[in-house]
Amino acid sequence: MAIYFLFSGIAVADYDSALAWYTRFFGRSPDTIVAENEAMWQVTDGGYIYVVGDATRAGKSLLTLMVDDLEIHVTDLKQKGLETSAIETVPGLYRKAEITDPDGNRISLGQELDIDT
Repeated sequence: MAIYFLFSGIAVADYDSALAWYTRFFGRSPDTIVAENEAMWQVTDGGYIYVVGDATRAGKSLLTLMVDDLEIHVTDLKQKGLETSAIETVPGLYRKAEITDPDGNRISLGQELDIDT
């Protein structure tokens, strides 16, 4: 089985507030407004994250984004008024920081450890 695209959805209770929060998080407006209560950001060549208004499922999403430089991303989020957890190391695997959106959806930002780390 070959997978060419990934769409990962995040359910939110208040779509308009979430749209503003995720626009700050990504640092840009959505790439596509799919429907009246659904917006989508392309984050890699074949990877998309969409936010959808769905109060019954809001706050239960988990998302992990692997980034090139964790400190830069955490600092950038702080400058946008979005606070992450402290950066922690999972020995032998990666470093990570977490943030939650206003609905409680959890987003982990990770960076692979160098072989020498």
